[in-house]
Amino acid sequence: MNARETVLGRVRDALTLAPKPPAEVPRAYRTGRTLPDAERLDLFVDRLVDYKAEVHTCVAGETAATVARVLATRGAKHIGVPAGLDRDWLAQFDGTVQEDHADIPAPALDQLDGVVTASRVSCAETGTIFLDGAPDQGRRALSLVPDLHVCVVDLSSVAVGVPEALARLTPHRPTTLISGPSATSDIELERVEGVHGPRTLDVIIRTDA
Repeated sequence: MNARETVLGRVRDALTLAPKPPAEVPRAYRTGRTLPDAERLDLFVDRLVDYKAEVHTCVAGETAATVARVLATRGAKHIGVPAGLDRDWLAQFDGTVQEDHADIPAPALDQLDGVVTASRVSCAETGTIFLDGAPDQGRRALSLVPDLHVCVVDLSSVAVGVPEALARLTPHRPTTLISGPSATSDIELERVEGVHGPRTLDVIIRTDA
């Protein structure tokens, strides 16, 4: 037995003999915070804009017109959508729509001009949007591979803080957190976008939904 094996053996023995008190994790989070709709909207928009996302507000009845306008502005003619997306949202879009399914390989999603999804919950305080893989949000690859993500958020689903947002999620569902377009910085702190996901994020907030 060499010196390394001797040391590791003694460490293992010590860990085996040491008492194992139960770990106590503090859970004194701030919860139950609320804000009036207007203040919650202003805070959420401020955070999204700070992340360099483009924000558009509309009422629910203007969803189709807003989605079509955003896609036209981005030059998107061929888009992907999750199978459960409300197709009324695309009623005024004049391009082609590809419904996503698990048999489509992730590299093929790169051929799309963009993707339109719904969302589950958002956090105003951090400007974070949560997707949980529900039928109107789709699999994670659909929202990560295309270069443009148009995400529809209902103001009623925007919580004030992280604890309030997490309380609305189902723990066993696969959750994707989006805080602005994908970006990173190199060693000289030069911002590079589109490295780990969409280069462009358009958020449509439906203020009466």
